[in-house]
Amino acid sequence: MNRFRVGVDIGGTFTDIVFMSADGQVLVKKVSSSVGDYAQAIIDGLAVVFAEADIDAAAIDQVRHGTTVASNAILERKGARTGLIGSKGFRDVLEIRTLRMPRLYDLTWSKPPPLVERYLRTTVDERVNAAGEVIQPCAPADAEAAVQKLLDEGVEAIAVTLINSYANPANEFVVKAAIEKLAPGLPYSISAEVLPEIREYERTSTTTINAYVKPVVGSYLASLRAGLNKAGVEAELLLMQSNGGLTPAEAAARLPMNIIESGPAGGVVGARFVAEAGGLGDLITFDMGGTTAKASMVEDGQYARADEFEVGGGILAGSRLLTGAGYKLKTQAIDLAEVGAGGGSLVWTDAGGALQIGPESAGASPGPVCYDAGGEEPTVTDANLVLGYLNPGSLAGGSVALNAAKARAVFEEKVAKPLGLSLEDAALGAHRVAASNMIRAIKSVSTERGRDPRGYALFAFGGNGPMFAAGMAKELGIAKVIIPPAPGVFSAFGLLYADVEHHYSRTKRRLLRESDPAEIGGLWAELEQEGRKQLALDGFPAERQTLRRTASMHYKGQTFELTVAAPEGEIDRAALETLTERFHREHETVYGHRASDDEPVELVTMRLLARGEPEEAMRPGTTPLGEASGDPQSRRAYFGLEHGWQNALVLARADLAQERQGPCIVEEYDATCVVPPGCTAELDAFGNIVLSVG
Repeated sequence: MNRFRVGVDIGGTFTDIVFMSADGQVLVKKVSSSVGDYAQAIIDGLAVVFAEADIDAAAIDQVRHGTTVASNAILERKGARTGLIGSKGFRDVLEIRTLRMPRLYDLTWSKPPPLVERYLRTTVDERVNAAGEVIQPCAPADAEAAVQKLLDEGVEAIAVTLINSYANPANEFVVKAAIEKLAPGLPYSISAEVLPEIREYERTSTTTINAYVKPVVGSYLASLRAGLNKAGVEAELLLMQSNGGLTPAEAAARLPMNIIESGPAGGVVGARFVAEAGGLGDLITFDMGGTTAKASMVEDGQYARADEFEVGGGILAGSRLLTGAGYKLKTQAIDLAEVGAGGGSLVWTDAGGALQIGPESAGASPGPVCYDAGGEEPTVTDANLVLGYLNPGSLAGGSVALNAAKARAVFEEKVAKPLGLSLEDAALGAHRVAASNMIRAIKSVSTERGRDPRGYALFAFGGNGPMFAAGMAKELGIAKVIIPPAPGVFSAFGLLYADVEHHYSRTKRRLLRESDPAEIGGLWAELEQEGRKQLALDGFPAERQTLRRTASMHYKGQTFELTVAAPEGEIDRAALETLTERFHREHETVYGHRASDDEPVELVTMRLLARGEPEEAMRPGTTPLGEASGDPQSRRAYFGLEHGWQNALVLARADLAQERQGPCIVEEYDATCVVPPGCTAELDAFGNIVLSVG
């Protein structure tokens, strides 16, 4: 019996499912997301594939899942009723936050409400100094009184964050013992176990978020596990983490903060693997779905990582230096920028008569007007249909019927007439405004990080990414666009490339020039021992364990850090000098300058990535390209004032075995690729569409 792994990615509009067999066979399926119960769409989608492909549920070895259930709990304020225990005098760390503001000159802006209201925050009388010395022990009776106070308020979870516990967690463990004594079985999070790093607000916020979503994620995973078992799928369940690695469901339930940005990570992981396999070089990834568009980078064979990000801060509108609108989460994640521009994003005019896109979306229900399911507001998908880019009959292999006449009528009434434009120019304006919003996201991960996008290829996927990619690349000066096979389900596809990973960190502030190499090496050895222990519990023997060190550093006196790779092997004086030089170079790349060699560099946080390598590297083979269209038809499509309406050939991916000149449109089950005039398209050896942008 052929064995399968399954990748499942839940989006705001569709749930994407990819089956991959041991011999490289690939099957893909898109089903509508079940907003009330996301697990149900997974079970229903698996059942459809079982029936269509005659696959037995017992043939599934692994289910790999990217989910938004944790982030949705925060966005919708539907997490657990959480209590917070802090140090005396620090009850309001969670509310005071930092001085970061998303809009510098908006005097009406106010901070988002804390996830834990003030009456559910209490303190204990204790103190640990920055050196880790216990100045005031925490009395067990004081800890029990604080816990009991929260229990009397009916809390469903407890977070504990005491001052400087990253340096010495002794007092936090006293509170932990009180929780386990008075409320055995109650979910809790201790900052020394969640995030043993410096910075009180970030540590408090991260620990609180972990506690806040813990019951929600635990309940969801239990429900999904029960549904899979009922369907006969008793396979191992792995969750995609924000950092691009997989984690067992049990670990995700214990530390759900690691899967907050689970959904968008899969596509970037897949892009890295495709780039490595095909020798594609450095990439800017562009993922446009039904609700949002996301950009990231793959550079030197690695995806960019961020050491912290915000949850619930709304959609990125410009520079990521303007933060503070959401809830801080200090954990490693793939460095993503996001904008509210998806196929379902609403098209509207503001009070000044300017055309705007999103961030509000028609979502899965009712969806765009052309879905004919009750939508009344024009969307980006409606605009693309008016322009002739989309098949006027259906999407997703005929599973979604389109009402083109209704889309044109609504766009004419609500966009074209108010703006005094022709129908096609109004639709093209909406298309280009959406593209300009997404270009800002790409600049956020490239030019704002000291990278010139012209030196990268644009790797486009998602249901709508290939439709916009060529036009955006031209604006950015990018010469090559790559569109992988099955682009509309590529985030689910990317889950199949990921490996199990665990990330560890520890703050230890030291000037590198004054540090004892043996001490630094000993601390990394402790993290490595912890990582190897966890990988062994996951079933990975020593020969299939890979460890990678990184370090977060800054010049003495700076507030924020940059993270660079740390030398492997023994840490001696030469290794510390190598680490210092790597920081100098990264600082120059990101900020355009470096300090003199005698400027002291301070090590702040030591980090470790522990990866488990699979026994057999089960990698996807070539995705079926489908049949060539034979005698391709054409469809009129609008390309602006310069080119106007043109007859564009409607092709299948297989038709690009020989180079084709634009304009042409490549239609697939899960996505549509637009090749504008002046561009060419052809397949490479791996089945990727390669667009040369003229």
